[in-house]
Amino acid sequence: MTKKITGKTKLLGVIGHPVEHSLSPVMHNAALAQLVVGKASRREDIAQLGLDYIYLPFPIEPQNLEVAIAGFAAVGVVGFSVTIPHKQAIIPLLSEITPLAQTIGAVNTVSRQNNQWVGTNTDIEGFIAPLQTTYKQDWSQKVAVILGNGGAARAVVAGCIQLGFAQIHVVGRNMQRLQEFRNSWSNSSLADKFQVHQWEELPKLIPQANLLVNTTPIGMYPKVDESPLSVEEIANLPTGAIAYDLIYIPKPTQFLELAEKQGAIAIDGLEMLVQQGVAALKIWLHLETLPVEVMRQALQNHLGLGK
Repeated sequence: MTKKITGKTKLLGVIGHPVEHSLSPVMHNAALAQLVVGKASRREDIAQLGLDYIYLPFPIEPQNLEVAIAGFAAVGVVGFSVTIPHKQAIIPLLSEITPLAQTIGAVNTVSRQNNQWVGTNTDIEGFIAPLQTTYKQDWSQKVAVILGNGGAARAVVAGCIQLGFAQIHVVGRNMQRLQEFRNSWSNSSLADKFQVHQWEELPKLIPQANLLVNTTPIGMYPKVDESPLSVEEIANLPTGAIAYDLIYIPKPTQFLELAEKQGAIAIDGLEMLVQQGVAALKIWLHLETLPVEVMRQALQNHLGLGK
């Protein structure tokens, strides 16, 4: 059934450049359609809520960001997701950003509140969701090892701190970038909650890891035969540890395949994508219950993945 767009349809979307490959419209529009179709079985009266939304991709070049945000306000956009290259650049254009987004230094979700733009970051919620539900443990005795020190690693560090890990180790190849990563947290109360290490130190860290996270792009399609760690390096990962790759194409990545052979539990990035989207929709729609499985299934179907 094709959605009927009218002058009353409220706008949501994603901004980025490029943005045509974004999977967010697939996931969000599936959820929005389900919320309307399933209104009879829901406690909330959807008609009363006026749940008439569409989620669109907006390709916005960096030099047009400021005028685009002003335009969004003018046409009554309710909220939008933010992807590369705007996650940092958008911060000065917002009236308010949450302490969490401030700490990470990046915004991925913006909502219109009291005629002002408010920015937050749902990547942390997305990352920790499977670790709080499906693989729930007492993390206060556990060790996390994070591969990479880019933007994605920031959300993972904040997520691991939130879960209460005893030790958090961030590993990178470039000492200067590692130091910059470390220093960028200096104004935050979280600065002393993690340590940074060069790649050469991995052999002593991997045997301690209860959670091993790949935040690097190594192994992402089309370079599907690559892994951030070799067979020999992953061989020291304890049985029962969790290997978490933020990449979701291919499924599984080489990294996760190697880890599973060592008896590790594998989590891929698709669940993080779904859960950060769920968190964003909750903010925009002011709903607590969302069709998570519908969003997950829409992505799997779109990507040609089995369950």
